Amino acid sequence: MSVYEQIQQALTEAKIKGGKNGLNCIAELDMTAVEQAKELDACRKTKIGDFWGTPILVKDNIDVKGLHTTAGSLALEDNIAEKDAPVIRNLRKNGAVILGKTNMTEFANYTTNGMPGGYSSRGGQVIHAVDPRLSPSGSSSGSAVAVAAGIVDGAVGTDTSFSIILCALDNGICGLKPPVGALSSEGIIPIAKTLDSAGAMARDFTTTLRLYSAMREEPLPKLQAAEYNALKIAINTANHKMMSLGQNKFRRHVTRLLKRRGASLRKIEQMPTPLQGTIMKYEFKAHLEEYLGTSAASRKTLKEIVEYYEANPDTMMKYGNTLLKVALEETPGGLQSEEYLRAMEERSKMMREVREELADYDAVIVCGPTNIMHFCGLPSVTIVGSQKNAFGVRQGVMLYGVDEYRLYRAALAIEKLIRDER
Repeated sequence: MSVYEQIQQALTEAKIKGGKNGLNCIAELDMTAVEQAKELDACRKTKIGDFWGTPILVKDNIDVKGLHTTAGSLALEDNIAEKDAPVIRNLRKNGAVILGKTNMTEFANYTTNGMPGGYSSRGGQVIHAVDPRLSPSGSSSGSAVAVAAGIVDGAVGTDTSFSIILCALDNGICGLKPPVGALSSEGIIPIAKTLDSAGAMARDFTTTLRLYSAMREEPLPKLQAAEYNALKIAINTANHKMMSLGQNKFRRHVTRLLKRRGASLRKIEQMPTPLQGTIMKYEFKAHLEEYLGTSAASRKTLKEIVEYYEANPDTMMKYGNTLLKVALEETPGGLQSEEYLRAMEERSKMMREVREELADYDAVIVCGPTNIMHFCGLPSVTIVGSQKNAFGVRQGVMLYGVDEYRLYRAALAIEKLIRDER
């Protein structure tokens, strides 16, 4: 099949499955994708890149030249990107065809308390690909649903706190948030650059890893699955009682398989911290306005955005704007405030402690809600196996670690284990 035929097929699939009458995961399609495909076909003999002719969808808070970048908010509906974000530029260098943008939870779920995952004023409500009764999770909802539904093999998301890895878990796909700083944050509407990262989503971890590699300035080295009997795995038991019975049962199944294959396992407890919320609260205004200052958006300040919400309650205030107002009104002193500086100082201390505790481990299995890996900027992944839960969603586990290559080798090994055995 030619690239042109492949892209035409993907566009048709996206319109039917991903449109408003379907899963509503597509925010906008790039009609230049057909021309991109023709250009690739014309130079087929000189194929370059790991994703030659592959259609990729991108979360609507990342700049793609000629398309809107709104973070799901009608307040930014006039923001048309003048150039690609570096992560998108790198994907194109690797032969990818950007098919369009995906719907997302508004402002990456930093709009208000209680907003449903996958809802935005621009896009409406994203629908779960497997069962419409389920939440599509957030905030990379559209990207995850598009992959789970088979519209594309891979999609780009962003993650500040579980927006890729939990979203991937809830949709039965794989996700990867790299170490903060491994990918450029330029051209991405932020929450907090201390915590944010773009990342990759796909149906299997090998493809997820390849997609992440194609987003980088320099590709990853070739990574092989670790040997089971050489694996050192920590099990973070923090808040494990907050997970469902089904999730706990599957996690125990995974640990039994690892023990059977000779892996070394040890329980630890790394609890969540409320200081992550402090950093998000203080950085949101400063970093958002930094992005808006160089964008095509007419509204350049958080104050203007909040005023737009309150002036248009029918379209903008279905769930409120509490987090936007907190970031605007409750951050005296901005990034020089004592509260923010104390949180950053505590983060540096916790990063040292966490790295020291995990230095000997390839990966940590997450048992319950904890934001420690996001707070410390550590790489984290979701891998899924062949087993499905009662709703028909493939089950998986979330992992994090201090060394990204060791983490990815462990993830490749565990993925193989949970797909081969039941």
